[in-house]
Amino acid sequence: MRLGLCVATVGLMMLLSGCVSQGWTKTGTTATSVNLMQNNYKVIAPGAIGKSYGFRLLGIIPIVSPTYSVAQANIYQSVGEDLRGRSIALANGTEDRSSLYLILFSIPRITLTADVIEFTGKTDVLRP
Repeated sequence: MRLGLCVATVGLMMLLSGCVSQGWTKTGTTATSVNLMQNNYKVIAPGAIGKSYGFRLLGIIPIVSPTYSVAQANIYQSVGEDLRGRSIALANGTEDRSSLYLILFSIPRITLTADVIEFTGKTDVLRP
């Protein structure tokens, strides 16, 4: 009887628990560093905002996770211009993570805010 109760308890605990893992890229990253001290760019959209939402059942079981890439794509869409083929970058970016917790579910959110800039090719040095 006790063995059956222990097996049932462990089985119930396994059903109610969940696993979440975050992995880091094991390959090298590609990044570009740009010095914005020259007059070779213009600000297209200051303070552009992109958001990505997710859904968690009971606040702990992830059904849909918010993603950085969706939030970044929303930043580019918020500009309202066709940016294909242009030298565009994000500057002064911030990332905020928040969640709305309700009784049966929660809604996690990633909010990215950045200035969208375009490089113009001019290389005049800015003078203070």
